[in-house]
Amino acid sequence: MTISFFDFLGQIFSNPPLLITVVLTLGVILVNGWTDAPNAIATCVSTRAIGPRSAIFMATIFNFLGVFVMTMINANVAQTIYNMVDFGGDPHYALISLCAALFAIVVWATAAWYFGIPTSESHALIAGLSGAAIALQGGMSGINGGEWIKVIYGLILSTFLGFGLGWLTVKVIGFIFGRFDRSKTRSFFKYSQIGGGAAMAFMHGAQDGQKFMGVFMLGIFLANGKGDVESFVIPIWLMIVCSLVMALGTSIGGYKIIKAVGMDMVKLEQYQGFSADLAGAGCLLLSSVTGVPVSTTHTKTTAIMGVGAAKRLSSVNWGVVKDMVWTWILTFPGCGLIGFLMAKLFIWIF
Repeated sequence: MTISFFDFLGQIFSNPPLLITVVLTLGVILVNGWTDAPNAIATCVSTRAIGPRSAIFMATIFNFLGVFVMTMINANVAQTIYNMVDFGGDPHYALISLCAALFAIVVWATAAWYFGIPTSESHALIAGLSGAAIALQGGMSGINGGEWIKVIYGLILSTFLGFGLGWLTVKVIGFIFGRFDRSKTRSFFKYSQIGGGAAMAFMHGAQDGQKFMGVFMLGIFLANGKGDVESFVIPIWLMIVCSLVMALGTSIGGYKIIKAVGMDMVKLEQYQGFSADLAGAGCLLLSSVTGVPVSTTHTKTTAIMGVGAAKRLSSVNWGVVKDMVWTWILTFPGCGLIGFLMAKLFIWIF
């Protein structure tokens, strides 16, 4: 099942609940642009391989390409998010709970952005949806355990594989290019890192773009009283809208995250930045092909940690890492609790 752009426009102006849902969903995508999308271009900006505005423009294009190409090949990530929770058989209360979950994500992510900490909107999305479903169903029956286990796999994959690939990649590149005159390789790594940033942006679209489009389609169906849709086709117009809103968020507030990830955590040279991008993109590709929803933030930042640790452990600012890790740990219970409370409040009000 799908929906055309003109049908969507017609429904927005005649269906107030749909309008509210769309505004909140776009708000979450915008916040994702603040906090997650900047991770893709943090290294190539911090090493001055490319300017911030050019990097954002590049990220916009490759976010869309990632959404478009990967959705055509494999839309399993969107389907996983769509089927992760069960809001019950009443589309009205299900829609209220979905709006509460989206509101919780915006609150959580905005607070993390304010402090310049790159939280994971992927995990905030999963936690917010789960908390709202538990509130609506009155227990764990609203959680689809078969889909939720993929989140656990993704958490392990993005953390340990990201770090390991970062460490291994920079070691291999150091071994290959160690005998070359560094001044002669500078130009190569500059352009390679731009390519690596483009690859990360592509894979960010492939992962996070699909997650939020899955929620977008869920909101459209619920607003139309269809709570039993099991499969859907993502329209091209929605891919374009998601990519543009993500890019807008990155251009508005992404610089704090770029500084925290690309400058404060580890001081990177261009060959190290390229290694981190290559490792992160490889990890995201593997997870997207297998349909496992992972965090772009976790993948990229742990890859950078691995790159820094390959030189020496003191190269990593573990104080910055500690702040990030605590935010990651608190995201599930924190955003889940906000989603739960907001769902209870919204149901009581509406």
